[in-house]
Amino acid sequence: MEKIPENGPKHIAIILDGNRRWARKNGLPVSAGHKAGGDNLLKIIDYAYEIGLKYLTVYAFSTENWKREEKEVNAIMNLLYNLTKKEIKRKDKRNICIKVYGDKSILSSKIKKNLSILEENTKNRNGLTVGLCFNYGGRQEIVNSVKEIAKLIKEDVIDIENIDEKLIEKYLYTSGIPDPDLVIRTSEEYRLSNFLPWQSTYSELYFPKDVYWPDFSTERLDEAIYEYINRNRRYGK
Repeated sequence: MEKIPENGPKHIAIILDGNRRWARKNGLPVSAGHKAGGDNLLKIIDYAYEIGLKYLTVYAFSTENWKREEKEVNAIMNLLYNLTKKEIKRKDKRNICIKVYGDKSILSSKIKKNLSILEENTKNRNGLTVGLCFNYGGRQEIVNSVKEIAKLIKEDVIDIENIDEKLIEKYLYTSGIPDPDLVIRTSEEYRLSNFLPWQSTYSELYFPKDVYWPDFSTERLDEAIYEYINRNRRYGK
């Protein structure tokens, strides 16, 4: 695909699922699966930028993923650190903005530092916006928004009658970002798993068959985009 057609999606969100199963299928350690998944993410980001996508949001690590074995969690954290360090060092001429959605407070200081540098270095770019959902939980995101609004009410900044959808959205992690047009989940799991529950209420859902995230190619992304184009979005009409 050279460029996304005018009637194509402007915002695609992807649940990066299947790294562990990909590793087991190929007789490799779980850490190798996450490494392959990280490498593939960089390829998909490059391709999304080339074809003119405006927003790409990816579910990389959920608040529930902390329950996995310590060895695997450590491998994921090391991968995040190495990937962000690599991106900081790269002389990137692309017009890509990086945003991080989730609770960063629990992350190590060196990872938080790298994420902050990436966000600061790219904040004025207006090409592709890549949203990295890390230590992210959709329900917690909504709870956080409600807490922020409750503070404003307590401080008499706003009245309870001022609460509407726009106000709630203002205090979500994704404030200012349009809702995803298309949500993709790899590895044949048919659920959203606490990913963007507020934002995806009218998103088109796509579950590609027989592919784990490390093998999700640019051609498979094209297939998802063409599937989206051929659907009729009615928004309840």
